[in-house]
Amino acid sequence: MLAVLGPSGIGKSTLLRLAARLSRPTSGTVMLAVRRIGFVFQEPRLLPWRTALENVALPLLAMGVPLEQARTRAAAMLGRMGLAAFATSCPETLSGGMRQRVSLARAFVVEPELLLLDEPFTGLDPELRLSMRRHLDALLAASGAASLHVTHDIGDIPVRTNRILRLTAAGVRFERPCDLGMTVLKEAL
Repeated sequence: MLAVLGPSGIGKSTLLRLAARLSRPTSGTVMLAVRRIGFVFQEPRLLPWRTALENVALPLLAMGVPLEQARTRAAAMLGRMGLAAFATSCPETLSGGMRQRVSLARAFVVEPELLLLDEPFTGLDPELRLSMRRHLDALLAASGAASLHVTHDIGDIPVRTNRILRLTAAGVRFERPCDLGMTVLKEAL
């Protein structure tokens, strides 16, 4: 698990877009040895005309999973996120935290080998941020997926993070979570 820390505008989201193959590098090459990538954006990016269940099932359908199997897997993932009762709800009827959990469920339903997280807790209140970090840590522990999490807030870094890449105007450096007081954060969770 790698976290990327840095101020706004330093290129954290660009790094994720390159990893997700949503952007092309202007030079060099991006090589990934994974097939299934889950992506959690800063905003949930849910389709407003689809229910929570349909939004979570969408990437499975795009992968060619049969409709009933996609619905079953999506419903199970919504259940893991504590949203089973909201499967038929449209995004505008869900709270911000619920929409972000639907987004997280959508990323995990494909059983990703790599999970890309682009400041997924931005704009959430402190209690909800803590709840979302717990959900994320539990899902990562259960899935075994590698993750690349970009943020400007050390408090948003998943507890299981192994290394931290700090991007600054002066350059790049790797740090260990214990160097940044992550032990205290882990004990608080």
